[in-house]
Amino acid sequence: MSGTMSGHILLVEDDEALRRTLAAALGAAGYVVSTASFGAEALRLTAEDAFDTVLLDLGLPDMDGKEVLRTLRRQSEAPVIILSARGLEAEKIDALDLGADDYVEKPVGVGELLARLRAAQRGLERRFNQQTTFVAGPLKVSFAERRVWVMEEEMRMTPREFELLRILARHAGRPVTHRQIRTAIWGGEAEIDAQTVRVLVAQLRLKVEENPSSPRLVLTEPGVGYRLVTEPAGPG
Repeated sequence: MSGTMSGHILLVEDDEALRRTLAAALGAAGYVVSTASFGAEALRLTAEDAFDTVLLDLGLPDMDGKEVLRTLRRQSEAPVIILSARGLEAEKIDALDLGADDYVEKPVGVGELLARLRAAQRGLERRFNQQTTFVAGPLKVSFAERRVWVMEEEMRMTPREFELLRILARHAGRPVTHRQIRTAIWGGEAEIDAQTVRVLVAQLRLKVEENPSSPRLVLTEPGVGYRLVTEPAGPG
């Protein structure tokens, strides 16, 4: 997707230079942008206005960005994209587990940020539509019937493979953490290691990917988990 976009964005970033740069780029792309440099200011703005998406830096001067996220998740369905400093992998995973929709690593590439915004907003539309069928490229999933098709050929799934596909599809376009996958499939108390999750993902890829060794649907988010893409890239 290209061209100008629309929507009201709240940019929460305490670095003045970065905040101005991103606000200008988002404005040029067609968004209306409000900005905040403090967590308390961001919460006041979100209480007063409805935003289509929130871009949230975790390293704020007055409060932990995760506390801002917790409050946002109680009062708004708007997608939240984390602006993450490199090396803060644990913080990033915690934010995703708390309900963030995605993350973009700093230094922020404007093109990537715009793509993530579009994906987050498409995901919100799907959640509001409450569709029982998910489609992405050659993949089609019927949640009600627990059936899966690839290139119109029905694929037999084990219960765990289907549950993995279900959680990835429910969060399509967004990263799903190892912890979220373990909880959804085995329960929160189960002692399941990352290798067990990787094996299950490999089994799923054998059934939904044209080339499982070079996946285009179920992508790995290094150190975080996995992402089911909504618009698979073409081969090559």
